[in-house]
Amino acid sequence: MARKDHVAETPATAFLKRHGVAYTEHVYGYVARGGTRVSAQALGVDEHHVVKTLVMEDEARRPLIVLMHGDREVSTKNLARQAGVKRIAPCQPEMAQRHSGYQVGGTSPFGTRKPMPVYVERTILALPKIYINGGRRGFLVGIAPQALARVLPATPVDAALPG
Repeated sequence: MARKDHVAETPATAFLKRHGVAYTEHVYGYVARGGTRVSAQALGVDEHHVVKTLVMEDEARRPLIVLMHGDREVSTKNLARQAGVKRIAPCQPEMAQRHSGYQVGGTSPFGTRKPMPVYVERTILALPKIYINGGRRGFLVGIAPQALARVLPATPVDAALPG
């Protein structure tokens, strides 16, 4: 990897190293509101393999993380039912940043400021490799989804809607 493509360590990459997770670094030009479409195009990978990290909250304003395919949306109704709560909704960006410790657009499920329950779309775990935020805008890490399941207390769910 070229020197210019290396990103300084983030809490996410420190977490992955501490847990012995092999990962690859992928840097791309961040575009505000570009989402996973932009990163998938820049990396030349299928958007279905790019996983977005969403910070949401339940009706009691308890934060949680949802990991979803880049080309899918989250059915908050299905997710709430599977999580055993009445309602789930996205957090306001400033609250998401406060809970995770990451800037919106650079949120990683690894090395968050506070521990939060993690829900992962079940079909993500069946992919050969995923690309997920490495803790900074314009920076993804490529990992095996089995490694994600090993180091995060992630609950598999079926909450995907067509994107």
